[in-house]
Amino acid sequence: MNAYVTNTSNTHQGSDSLYKPAHTTILTPELMVQIDSILERFAKDPTRLVGMLLDIQDITPKQYLPKEIGVYVGEKLDLPLSRVYDVISFYEALSDVPRADIVIQFCDSVVCKVVGSRRLKEALEGILDIKTGETTKDGKYHLEAAPCFGACDISPAIRVNGVVYGPLKTEEDVRDALARYEKGGGARA
Repeated sequence: MNAYVTNTSNTHQGSDSLYKPAHTTILTPELMVQIDSILERFAKDPTRLVGMLLDIQDITPKQYLPKEIGVYVGEKLDLPLSRVYDVISFYEALSDVPRADIVIQFCDSVVCKVVGSRRLKEALEGILDIKTGETTKDGKYHLEAAPCFGACDISPAIRVNGVVYGPLKTEEDVRDALARYEKGGGARA
């Protein structure tokens, strides 16, 4: 199997412009075992591809789905790469370009907007000194808007590498949540 890396200059431009052969691989034997476990948990059901890819992305360094992972998943599920890539390129929550070590998502659903997700977004952009959709210069943090992730009861909320914190009504709340994450603490605030 050829190894591939992404061209980070743009995203979702088609497989020919996105990927180029490389001599390094992200798909290690350890990662393959983890991916296989995820596929088994979803009973290798191709109709559950989005959920599988989200979980795989969460365990992949830099939280993205390079072509080599798409090829591997396609082979395991007996799906063409084009089908796997169509799903990756369609859903905003999936990325085919490397992101940061820590991905911070703020909910931009209607419920969160009503209770103050705009202030939350502004606080995050100020703390991180980036705009939504950007990665910090050191590559540590990436900030993105996300559709509802099921934390309406504690909105406005953020999800940091899958860990949900809320309600976050002030900049201080946001700083506390990020500090807790850095220390390896708590799921829901």
